[in-house]
Amino acid sequence: MAHSNTGNYKAKHKAGKKISPRLVEAINRKVVNGEMACGQANRIAGSLRLDLKDVGTALDLMEIRITKCQLGFFGYGQDDKPLKPAKIIKTDMEEAIREALVDNRLTCRAAWDLAARFGVPKMRISSLCETLNIKITSCQLGAF
Repeated sequence: MAHSNTGNYKAKHKAGKKISPRLVEAINRKVVNGEMACGQANRIAGSLRLDLKDVGTALDLMEIRITKCQLGFFGYGQDDKPLKPAKIIKTDMEEAIREALVDNRLTCRAAWDLAARFGVPKMRISSLCETLNIKITSCQLGAF
């Protein structure tokens, strides 16, 4: 959500949506100052065998801000944005990114899959996309 909606994340969801007690407990054990890093949410999803979208919905309903996007898009503070356009683009990676596009955009899931396939940090894929003017969409946590 945009900064103007900070603190009203649950408005993205239908009223009355419930969160499982075990997910609430897992989140409460790891939340710090009303925030949770994307990577931590990913670890919770893995440990509970849940979809990241379920964890993202729970974070929204609990009004917990998601920080430190693993693709580098948000949550690092105003002066410390780690995402920088790539200076060098390997042809095989560019081809793989372009093959994974849906409506000229790359999904967050596809970016993660490509990072795993090439053995590179997730932010390397988003940096390449920045250079190639390719938008990344469909955050697995529902942040964008």
